[in-house]
Amino acid sequence: MNAVVMNAEWSPRPGYTLSERERTSRKATMASQVYQRPVFRWESVPDPTPARDEVLLAVKACGVCGSDTHCYESDDEGYILFSGPVRMPCICGHEYTAKVLEVGPDVRFLRPGDLVAAEGMLNCGVCEACRIGRPNQCPHLEMVGFSAPGAYASLIASKERFLWKINGLAERLGSEQLGCEIGALVEPIACSYNGMFVSAGGMAPGSHLAVFGCGPIGLGAIALGRAAGAATICAFETVPERLEVARRMGADLALDPRDCRPHEAIRELTGGWGADMLVEAAGAAMQTMPEIEKSFAPGGKMVYLGRTGLRAPVLLDVLVTQAATIAGARGHVGGGCFPKILRLMERGKLDVAPMITTRMPFADALGALHKSTDRTDGKVMVYYP
Repeated sequence: MNAVVMNAEWSPRPGYTLSERERTSRKATMASQVYQRPVFRWESVPDPTPARDEVLLAVKACGVCGSDTHCYESDDEGYILFSGPVRMPCICGHEYTAKVLEVGPDVRFLRPGDLVAAEGMLNCGVCEACRIGRPNQCPHLEMVGFSAPGAYASLIASKERFLWKINGLAERLGSEQLGCEIGALVEPIACSYNGMFVSAGGMAPGSHLAVFGCGPIGLGAIALGRAAGAATICAFETVPERLEVARRMGADLALDPRDCRPHEAIRELTGGWGADMLVEAAGAAMQTMPEIEKSFAPGGKMVYLGRTGLRAPVLLDVLVTQAATIAGARGHVGGGCFPKILRLMERGKLDVAPMITTRMPFADALGALHKSTDRTDGKVMVYYP
């Protein structure tokens, strides 16, 4: 089968010390420090052979993630921008939905013809982190599209435990293809859900929410905040097209932070109270943290989702004064993220359709990756005719 494969040179930056695990596994813990001069191209690869507890899937839709874009792009020295774990070469793509073609003899619940949304973080399930409910922090984690074969291919195999049925979503929307495209948004929205409602402990109805960065993660946070009963939602983004999508997703106020002082806009919108929850999805902590620090409501929570691998100054005294907290979050596994988002979607209580602003066929997957670099879309969606 044909697939889009990403590759790059293994060339650790001067001054970066490889761990023994990195040396032996050839999986970089922080890819932006190791992989240089990325190349994405079509290649002929073997069809996947599912194990006894796996299913063979025909991919139906796959979103282009910001992390895909950060692997596609490089800095002035040629190193990829993505700061997470990567092993190359690898078939890219992880925000996918698919139709079940075959099931292994140990598969219990899925049947051929089922439509599924897939988790992209393949935790081991048996280490201590997994067993205490921290699967996203599994030290043995493999990531679809980064260190395990991804979905920019016509076929993919997956263990049953990483798949969630979306038959009901397709039925509600009256279209298998539309159900799969909307279903492919569950993965990025689940990253927002995990940060807001699992790692940070959630927000009560009537809370004030502020979101910095209106890419897919920020847009997911806006949609979830509206579904959770936020009193106000204030969004900040530098790209006009994304500001418009933010408004359509439920933001009461959507502003370019270069044209205002965000903390003043938040205080004005909330009657001086501030934000009960703030989501940093911009990956620009050097610029956003000074404003976030001035925006905390008493007991406010900040969720950091926009990873960059860079250090940023934080005035910790603000956390003391406001009894505020900062929570970090990675991934979308556990915490009921996938099934709860699907319940909301299936019942029409989470409208995320405006997030998809560009659709491109699988045959133009490389074009979809390139399109993502202009950062004007809510979500670029690759569909498989």
